[in-house]
Amino acid sequence: MNKFESIKQPMIWSTTILLAAIVAGCGGGGGGGGIAPTSAGSGTNGSTCSGAGCVNLGTAANYVILAQTGVSTVPNSAVTGNIGLSPAAASFLTGWSETVNGSPVTYSTSAQVTGKLYAADYSGGTTAADLTTAVGDMGTAYTAAAGMAPAGGGLTTPCPGTGSFGGLTIAAGVYTCTPQVLIPSGTNVTLNGSATDVWVFQMAGGLSQSAATQVILTGGALAKNVFWQSATTVTIGTTALMQGVILGKTDIVIGTGATENGRLLAQTAVTLDQNTITQP
Repeated sequence: MNKFESIKQPMIWSTTILLAAIVAGCGGGGGGGGIAPTSAGSGTNGSTCSGAGCVNLGTAANYVILAQTGVSTVPNSAVTGNIGLSPAAASFLTGWSETVNGSPVTYSTSAQVTGKLYAADYSGGTTAADLTTAVGDMGTAYTAAAGMAPAGGGLTTPCPGTGSFGGLTIAAGVYTCTPQVLIPSGTNVTLNGSATDVWVFQMAGGLSQSAATQVILTGGALAKNVFWQSATTVTIGTTALMQGVILGKTDIVIGTGATENGRLLAQTAVTLDQNTITQP
């Protein structure tokens, strides 16, 4: 080996090692090292309904709770998923004792939330723009749910129990309810169907669920495939169990100790009182 070759060979090995390190550092082969997203809606978002008959939530699905005028809690609630508020400011996130992430603020955190809280006046990143889009998507989803026709044609499917759901077992479908929907005291309602079945309840008179009652899913039915579209106030009673995505034209009020397995998407306010809210 001449003098030039003795110098050249170590240089080739060094260059090869350096290139391999660069490729590994760029994320080749999986694993960590990426930059986590910080825009509104990043993080713990759960899953959404997919397939025929579903209501498309768009970017509103990035939130387990999304409202326009306020999101309040009486501590301690336990929320899994992101909370979004727009166009109201962060001062209308009440009871959360949130901690902001820096300056400018992109999001805040709370001991009551496994996820992040976003508000329209958080100026960091794309938070404000993301929330504007999500609120628009929430309104679009509400309108789509309200206008859905039953599978197989026809204008409406009669409201089960003429609006009194207590003790009923309801198959998948699109149901139009002009009276207020009630889940009366001492009774539960069962939604029975497969993991691909979808329920859409169109409610012109709102929804009132009595204390300690339950919405029960059987046969493989999933909460993410259940949609409660309400034109007026939704009230969930104390210690009740509600399941599904609530699309509220006005406010959603959850009573003390009640549990929601789904999403609360309100075009006014969401009010919690020591609740457990888990995205589907």
